[in-house]
Amino acid sequence: MILSRSRAAKRAFDITFAGLGLVLTSPVLLAIGVRIKLDRNGPVIYGGRRVGLRGREFRMYKFRSMVSNADRVGGPNTPDDDPRLTNTGRWLRRYKLDELPQLVNVLKGDMSFVGPRPQVPEEVAGYTDEERELLSVRPGITDWASLRFSNEGEILAGQGNPNRAYAELIRPKKMRLGLEYARRGTFRNDVDILMKTVLLPFRK
Repeated sequence: MILSRSRAAKRAFDITFAGLGLVLTSPVLLAIGVRIKLDRNGPVIYGGRRVGLRGREFRMYKFRSMVSNADRVGGPNTPDDDPRLTNTGRWLRRYKLDELPQLVNVLKGDMSFVGPRPQVPEEVAGYTDEERELLSVRPGITDWASLRFSNEGEILAGQGNPNRAYAELIRPKKMRLGLEYARRGTFRNDVDILMKTVLLPFRK
């Protein structure tokens, strides 16, 4: 009963602040959309396939930061020096502004503000039994791993094989932090993570 109430409170928080966030940031969203169109032909919003709560697949929205055919010419991991990035995309990713459309995912219930980052179906297909525990909670825009690896693109820059570097240098720690949240995350943790995430662009 207590757990169900906690989940209901978390969902109410998500709906309230995702809606408010979309209203307050609407001028920023519009300005970013215009800049993307002026920078490079192609769609403003990118909808990537991701796996969420209980293994349900959904489209995660982001401002497009790469060339239109990026999925066909490279892997899922993006170093800062990736040639697929557009000029606007590099700036958006630096300040995490490409993630703003995920407020729509939060409003729809695909995601929460805080939770393990959703992964592509190919990655989830290779999960161990333990790693599948990540699917027991709603994925989020940010979490402990997002804060720990906020410079992921910098870590992968210069690597001959970014996907292998991700698997060796980043993935093990991300999995551990995601499982830690899935097992013991609280609303107090959510507030702490959100505050640190909001302050992160100012540090950059």
